[in-house]
Amino acid sequence: MRPPALAFTALLFFCASIALPDETPVVKMSLLPNGAMRKIGGYRPQRLKVSAERPDDLKKSPDLKSPLYGKIEFAGKQFLVVLDEPEDKDSTLYVDANGNGDLTDDPAIVWNKQMARQQTGPDLKNYMGTLRLPLSAGDKSEMVSLGVYRFDKNDPRRKELSDSIFYYADYAYDGDITIGSEKYHAMLVDDNAKGDFRGVEVKPKSPAFASGVRLLIDLDRDGRFASRGEMFDAKKPFNINGTTWEVADLTSAGSFKIVKSSEEVADTNLGVGKKVPPFKATKMDGSVVNFPGDYKGKIVMLDFWATWCGPCMMEVPGLVNAYNDLHPKGFEVLGISLDQPNAADKVKSVTAEKGMTWPQVYDGKFWQAEVAQLYGIESIPAPFLVDGDTGKVLAVEASLRGESLAPTIRAALEAKGKQSARQ
Repeated sequence: MRPPALAFTALLFFCASIALPDETPVVKMSLLPNGAMRKIGGYRPQRLKVSAERPDDLKKSPDLKSPLYGKIEFAGKQFLVVLDEPEDKDSTLYVDANGNGDLTDDPAIVWNKQMARQQTGPDLKNYMGTLRLPLSAGDKSEMVSLGVYRFDKNDPRRKELSDSIFYYADYAYDGDITIGSEKYHAMLVDDNAKGDFRGVEVKPKSPAFASGVRLLIDLDRDGRFASRGEMFDAKKPFNINGTTWEVADLTSAGSFKIVKSSEEVADTNLGVGKKVPPFKATKMDGSVVNFPGDYKGKIVMLDFWATWCGPCMMEVPGLVNAYNDLHPKGFEVLGISLDQPNAADKVKSVTAEKGMTWPQVYDGKFWQAEVAQLYGIESIPAPFLVDGDTGKVLAVEASLRGESLAPTIRAALEAKGKQSARQ
């Protein structure tokens, strides 16, 4: 008979040798087969090049007049896409959705013409529509929607795109997730429209959303997903309320776990009322800016942008007007350029041409720009309206874009003026 002490020791050894089950719940959201783009608030277009070379695996097709061929890689397979684009008729788009080489037995594709008037020259015919492909969802397959569009091949502004069709994911996984003890509405998005929610592996300082899969979390429960602080690369750790989490056991069908990460990353959810991280940086004129310390008594907009960013450049005229009007009243702007290496001359040229007379910080590190890394910038434009005295964020996102920009700044200046008068 074994002594009691030895029996107890043996029992401890036996228990220690058994791996305890992982009690982290698996997140299984519902597949949203179409309409995801509107909920997400945007999309990442994928370029499909087409050519006149007929593929060998095309067995049967309608009567095609002027066809262009291409293939979309989706859910581990290739699907033939054919654009018939005769000069004297509207174009037609086909996809071999069942993968049998026959274009005559697939569902018709929504493919709508949109005329674009030109100041000079003929009007342009652009097309937008939807095609559907099979996505494996667990043990079954479901047809999901991909938005698709084509610019007029004769558009003089887009000559380099005359051989291309663009498409994007209009599907996603949608449902609730629990982080810690809190439940949130979330979406898992296949940005690369690959039909595979595992994405690709990324390095810690890879560009924004480099894995091609995003986890969107409605942290403030306002019914939408803000690009700042509520969209995370599913292959990178992310900070929520001071705790760093990560996605684990992500499958191609979109199931995963959320676990505490062994890494620590900064909380980049710089919403209204939060203090911005202070920094010192060299401006393009060679002087050093201390942010927000150099802006005492001011309202300042920290503007992350780039000359290559179309949405950023669309905001420039409105920002220039607001700056010229409100700068005498205490409004400042500090630009943080995410332009690529060796682009200093271009940044200077564009800012001079567009009347962007405020200072700029440019270090040529693209998405790895030092200030952008400090602020966790993963999409642009990314404006922050900041109180120079407190360093607190006064406004972000849509309130600093388009027609909302100037009223938001005026309201902040008025509130600051009233506060100063009371002191």
